[in-house]
Amino acid sequence: MKKITVKIGTTCLAALVLASMSCTKLNEKVYGSKEVRAASNGSTGDLGGVYSQLNGQSNQANTYALQEHPTDEMMGPTRGTDWGDFGTWRKLHTHTWDAFHNQVSDTWDELNTGVYRATQVINAAGVTNQVKGEASFLRAYFMFEVVDLYGQAPFRDPAGSVDAIPTVYNRSDATDFIIKDLEFAEANLGAPVDIGHAGKAAAEALLAKVYLNKAVYKAATVGGPFTFSAADMNKVIGYCNSVTAAGFHLNGPGKYFDNFSWDNTTLSTEIIFGRINTATNAPANTHNRWRMGMHYNQSPSSWNGFTTLADFYHSFEASDERIGGTYPKLTEYNGLRTGFLIGQQYGPGNVALKQRGGQPLIFTPDVNLNYSTEAQGIRVIKYFPQPKPDGSVNDDNATNTYILLRYSDVLLMKAEAIMRGGTDPNGQTALGILNLLRTTRGASVATTADAATILAERGRELYYEGWRRNDLIRFEKFNDPVDQRPNKTDKTRTVYPIPQRAVDTNPNLKQNAGY
Repeated sequence: MKKITVKIGTTCLAALVLASMSCTKLNEKVYGSKEVRAASNGSTGDLGGVYSQLNGQSNQANTYALQEHPTDEMMGPTRGTDWGDFGTWRKLHTHTWDAFHNQVSDTWDELNTGVYRATQVINAAGVTNQVKGEASFLRAYFMFEVVDLYGQAPFRDPAGSVDAIPTVYNRSDATDFIIKDLEFAEANLGAPVDIGHAGKAAAEALLAKVYLNKAVYKAATVGGPFTFSAADMNKVIGYCNSVTAAGFHLNGPGKYFDNFSWDNTTLSTEIIFGRINTATNAPANTHNRWRMGMHYNQSPSSWNGFTTLADFYHSFEASDERIGGTYPKLTEYNGLRTGFLIGQQYGPGNVALKQRGGQPLIFTPDVNLNYSTEAQGIRVIKYFPQPKPDGSVNDDNATNTYILLRYSDVLLMKAEAIMRGGTDPNGQTALGILNLLRTTRGASVATTADAATILAERGRELYYEGWRRNDLIRFEKFNDPVDQRPNKTDKTRTVYPIPQRAVDTNPNLKQNAGY
């Protein structure tokens, strides 16, 4: 191995590979010059290093936090001295971040490192089209997140001089670049060896996502209004149909949470692409997904942090299985339920749990962003641990596959594309697709499939999966007031600022409007 120093957005961009956090505190260090390490020959073996850069997506911070905390379905309240973290979570929820925000900077590094590492593999001599196709998909995935979050994308050719100033693609040109990468991946990939590797269907699902958001990324004004072309919507529909033809389908009634269980690698028929975790190797450990919200006295003892908003919780019907409930071997062994946790909480042996001060552990809908008690706020358990019969949980290597692309999202993208003027050659309607999903999940039949209905359904189906900010922006609802953010925010908040240290060291980067 040799050390390669590169420039992407800053003079020397770091390879920020975050380990899953095991506490509530963030590392407040502001990183400057960093290095990217890669094999000296750029061989096909480096593809594993590109995949490993996805591990940070399962962290509760950075990309995930930037996509979820500013929305109507998540907040991170401060509880006394817990979860203060210099205001990082509060600023995300209230849309008051700036160009020095730690997670804005760290996410920029993490994603652009992924772009660079994928480019190393793509440009290496002797790389097969299979490997190049996987690397092209991964580069597109990372760049998609950069474009979505920041509105512009730096790019460095690994063969270029380390002293050269990186090129910067504007949002429109970067979108075209992403599409070309994905088209190459689609043409050169077939069925993957497993859901942890990119295949043709993953490329098609991400192509559908890019075309669905193309109006946002090509808009003359950030934040809208957006004009969705029928041609783009027909592209979405075509790619979604191809994913369906590959054999993906919804889990049956009563099986929604099988998508997120400790055995979801085999139980789910919906996972198109993700990071596989095993009991001996969990590179994208999902344990933070339950620990970030569960109370200290639940099993496993957790961090008592994030909550959902009461209005979002109340958008579910009682019959909708996605609201959560008991789950075999989970609830009977350690008392934990799936979905939304509200009211009295229970532990192993169905024992009613208490707070640290001895009061009953009753999660309440009311929550204050700046100061909450340890029991305030409805918690969310989307992924969940595998308990033993005695109620104990060893989640150091949680075995849940971390999902990056899921089939129900594909169905909802197709319904939205039809609603926005596309035509399905197979004759499906937006309402028909919507009701296929809703009846499978135990919800009542919808009578309309307008924009508001589809946005709400995307929330109920995909909550806490990292897509809510993207959806709210596309539907022009991101800046609307929500609980603990009472005023409408400016449209410039629909993109994050370029980290100030990146702007200071690359004259090709121009700070986004509003910052």
